[in-house]
Amino acid sequence: MKIVPDTSVVIDGRITSLIKTGEYKGATIIIPEAVVAELEAQANQGREIGFSGLTELQELFRMSEENVIELRFSGERPSLDQVKLSSGGEIDALIRNVAIDHEARFITSDLVQAEVAKAKGLDVTYLRPQIGDFSPLSIDQYLDEETIAITLKERAPPVAKIGKLRDTRLVTLRDAPMSEYELKAMAQELLERAKRDPDGFIELEKRGITVVQIGSLRISIARRPFSDGMEITVVRPLVDLSLDDYDMAPEIKQRILGNRRGVLIAGPPGAGKTTLAQSLATFLADNNFVVKTMEAPRDLQVPDHITQYTALEGSMANTAEALLLVRPDYVIFDELRKNEDFNVYADMRLAGMGMVGVVHGMEVHDCLRRFCDRVDYSILPQIINTVIYVVQGAITKIYDLELAIKAPEGMPGDTHIRPVIVVRDHARREPEIEIFRYEGETLVMPLARKKSVVEPAAVHAEPPAITPPEAEPEENVTWKVAEKEVQREIGRYTSGPVEVRIISDNKAVVYIEDKDVPAAIGKGGKNVSAIVNKLGIGIDIRPRSELETQKPVEEEMHLAGGIRIRLDKKQLTIVSPENKGKIVDVFAGKEYLFTATVNDEGDILLAKNSTIAQEMIKRYNEGETIRLRPV
Repeated sequence: MKIVPDTSVVIDGRITSLIKTGEYKGATIIIPEAVVAELEAQANQGREIGFSGLTELQELFRMSEENVIELRFSGERPSLDQVKLSSGGEIDALIRNVAIDHEARFITSDLVQAEVAKAKGLDVTYLRPQIGDFSPLSIDQYLDEETIAITLKERAPPVAKIGKLRDTRLVTLRDAPMSEYELKAMAQELLERAKRDPDGFIELEKRGITVVQIGSLRISIARRPFSDGMEITVVRPLVDLSLDDYDMAPEIKQRILGNRRGVLIAGPPGAGKTTLAQSLATFLADNNFVVKTMEAPRDLQVPDHITQYTALEGSMANTAEALLLVRPDYVIFDELRKNEDFNVYADMRLAGMGMVGVVHGMEVHDCLRRFCDRVDYSILPQIINTVIYVVQGAITKIYDLELAIKAPEGMPGDTHIRPVIVVRDHARREPEIEIFRYEGETLVMPLARKKSVVEPAAVHAEPPAITPPEAEPEENVTWKVAEKEVQREIGRYTSGPVEVRIISDNKAVVYIEDKDVPAAIGKGGKNVSAIVNKLGIGIDIRPRSELETQKPVEEEMHLAGGIRIRLDKKQLTIVSPENKGKIVDVFAGKEYLFTATVNDEGDILLAKNSTIAQEMIKRYNEGETIRLRPV
């Protein structure tokens, strides 16, 4: 009997399996040169299937030396033009021609190849995907019910990650290091299984790396030049949870069953985001929603009635176009990594489709920042209604996004009113993050909790600007940015130095050389007005000669009772170490000024140009005693 196998059968290893069972014992196996060339090209590209096929040919040669079969090589080696047209079937035609020339039985596991061969009148044996039980894999010896992942690397002992999400440990499985021979045999076995098992497929194959999925196992096979040695990594889901197993399940159900259908699952790597996404997908499907998934690679463990899609022709945008025609109720997008992924998520959500996205981020604001880098921040509430933050397999917080027209925290004043995305903790309803535009940049700013309490007296028209030490660096940063912007704009009209002093969030005083003042102001105030409109901050231009005649302000004033007042460029500090952590009333003589909290350093901080600070300096210069009284 003469047999001509094509490349697909050589790769999946079933020719040697059939010979070992005795079905083709004594047969003449004719290998087309086109098959050898194709396997050689794949191996040169670092593709694991090429190495697997060459190993199969070596096994056939060994069988021929033992006179189990007769092995021949025949046919033409494909030309460069035929290689370029391989996707159109040129190499397949060369392989079929060998079977025609030798009047041999043609064996393939490629359905298209089988149908074409039948049309040519060949005796064809089509090896269908195997259905039924398979023999155990070699890697099964390293897996037990508690194993999450294993890493097998040549010249190193095999190790496994064992335990649960919140309690994992790394265990050495044996003292002897793995050999390259062992890993090659395992790799070939895994590829054969992936080709033959209906639940197996090759997810990704590039030079030096092959990723296959066999049931619930995601297996990565790396070799040189991608890695410094051959390595096989196996990862599998260990936890199978329903949505009811999570603490905040009722809140999530209410949202996804209602009209808040833009969900983002965020958290650090290995936190359990994919497990939660699986639970959401199953829950939605059980509640009569049509659910699809977008994954690359596909590793969600979902019921069979949920169809899992990957990147169509390498692009998730193509997958999205197909899904918009399919019109599912919900799409689970696992994971968002590339620019295209974020844009696709936004487009599908704005098209009205329910979306659950999974994104890596150590903190929630990190995840939102990745979105803001790719889509306009003002439409975030339309794209994302809910952010679920997951750590160590547990839902720690749920956030709501809403659009407001207000002044961002730390930037008060009417000139700073603008669209702001407020991210609130769902449980406490307190804002934790604000997203807004400032100086052409989108800022994602976590909000610090304020510790100082100020109760201004009713007689003052302007509340005192008392801020805790934690807020001061942020204020300084904002003023520093404004200072540089003003300096740059004024410097366009001057030849001498420009000194800018920010006295409030809305006002700056600029000192320049006397001869430069007319040019900076411009005819009819044209130049300075343009700068004010551009920067949104009032500018008072003064000659430098006026600065030189100003009297310096005292840097430190010693008061009665051990109290000191320190002055710097922007801040007035009341120093009272004996009142650390206390709430105190501040008096000038017998008159009450305000109430404040003394911080842990023993300080009360005031903006130097606030009404209260100026009032205190005035009262001190008039000889009145500044004193504190604990409440």
